[in-house]
Amino acid sequence: MSDTPLIRLTDIKKYYQMGDMEVRALDGTSLNIQKGEYVAIMGPSGSGKSTMMNMIGCLDSPTSGEYLLNNKIVSTMSDDELAQIRNEEIGFVFQTFNLLARTTALQNVELPLIYGGFSPSERKKKALTALDNVGLAARADHMPNQLSGGQRQRVAIARALVNSPSILLADEPTGALDSRTSVEIMALFEELYQKGNTIILVTHEEDIAKHSHRVIKLLDGKIKSDEANTPISMEEHLAHLAM
Repeated sequence: MSDTPLIRLTDIKKYYQMGDMEVRALDGTSLNIQKGEYVAIMGPSGSGKSTMMNMIGCLDSPTSGEYLLNNKIVSTMSDDELAQIRNEEIGFVFQTFNLLARTTALQNVELPLIYGGFSPSERKKKALTALDNVGLAARADHMPNQLSGGQRQRVAIARALVNSPSILLADEPTGALDSRTSVEIMALFEELYQKGNTIILVTHEEDIAKHSHRVIKLLDGKIKSDEANTPISMEEHLAHLAM
């Protein structure tokens, strides 16, 4: 790993005004994440984890503080610059998959490449490779309604990875899946981590966070704990579900 963090948050504050009350969603949070880490961000509702995800994902800007991503200061970028960073540096995976219903798996994965200006032949080649990497090359011509929930999430992961982003940012990625499929998706994340991908997982579920290699817990907009974790295996998770 490089000595320079991939992500550096320094004294990040995000305050919202709700009527007469000031909500401190993030209250002076500092955090470094290195390239190639697999981190889970946890916390109860209102802890600031969604705000931190939005900050890391360049979906929101801080009230104050500095955010460096790949040595670029993103905390003061314009909306257009943030949109470019999101397309090039960050792959998003959401709980609800966010696939386009009337397009094939292949076309869904190609979408970020259209914004990136790739030719049709380049898009198809890259998208097929991304689908192959998640074990779904044979389903490239299937529509989302022809795929299981787990397969749809794999398409979403392929789409997130097709631009070779710096970060795979996953927000409750197993929330819409049954327990066994959730374990399979977490096994895929581990495989992607072993290949060198940087993964940031936002979850409220302890069982899901246990698959990561570092767990950061938030409370009231501040980091409550930040500890290394020995990830649970797929077999251990399945055995726990069977209890």
